[in-house]
Amino acid sequence: MAEDQLIFRDDASIQILNAVSLNLKDGAFAEAVGQLERLLERDVSSPGAASTLKCAAFWREREEEGGPRDGFERGERLLAQWRQFLAFAERLADVPEGCLFAIKRYVFSTALASYLKEAGPDGGSDPDVLLRLGRCCKGVGNYERAIDCLERANREKRESAAILAELADCYSLVSETRAAKVFFREAFFIDPQNVDLAELESPLATRLAARVRQRGLSGPEVAEWMPVYGAIWGVFSVKREMKPLELGKLKQSIFQLEKEIERGRRVLPRLLTRYFWLIDHYLMAGEPRRRIDEVLERIRELDPQVHAEYTT
Repeated sequence: MAEDQLIFRDDASIQILNAVSLNLKDGAFAEAVGQLERLLERDVSSPGAASTLKCAAFWREREEEGGPRDGFERGERLLAQWRQFLAFAERLADVPEGCLFAIKRYVFSTALASYLKEAGPDGGSDPDVLLRLGRCCKGVGNYERAIDCLERANREKRESAAILAELADCYSLVSETRAAKVFFREAFFIDPQNVDLAELESPLATRLAARVRQRGLSGPEVAEWMPVYGAIWGVFSVKREMKPLELGKLKQSIFQLEKEIERGRRVLPRLLTRYFWLIDHYLMAGEPRRRIDEVLERIRELDPQVHAEYTT
């Protein structure tokens, strides 16, 4: 190990960093700020110390703002602040993973306790509350409990893209890949804009989103095109035959989207996604090849590049 890598990694520095980590996890941000300031007095270039100090100061300021101390509003406030923090931390060059992990544990464990204080120990039956509980359990790494909350939310509120996406994310994080692909595919089909990409943690979702962004897409377009490229690249590869009622709704949706395309509305990825679902159904139901070819021809007319990638 190079000599400069050993500078200031003495017992006192290690003790300070360990204490900082514990205080961040406990939400003692003022104490963490003081400890980091003392560490930086020892070495202004201590790796990660300056960025960790900025993170601790971020949360100290928000704690000093006051606001609700428990209950549903406390949980909502914490999760909103977490999203702000992620955007803030992305602008810092070298935030240690341990810093992010400690703060995340504090935020999601505190939010979870706040929601449970209002909803009761079993979380109740409100699907929106169960969704939040699922996110908090996922945030603290309790994926099994998260899945339980989200499965209950899904039973209470069918066809919610937000719930299905979170459920898919958790299944992916416990290596239940088949279930994850099914639920992600359903979520993005129902409503891509109701899938909160910032909340997704599994590599299955984050890598797909990153690849879509590499195509030059950004903002809301990323979620819209994820099911298209998810089908092309084989990410959403678990498919199912549709029930007659579902097939009727799918064809009606295609008809409506075709009309919107004619009126100049930017709904191409949603229409392409539905065409992919129709092809999948035809294949699984053993429909004549000509029906599939008709759909493929329409895809070629709409987007030759997507057609080429899909059929290659």
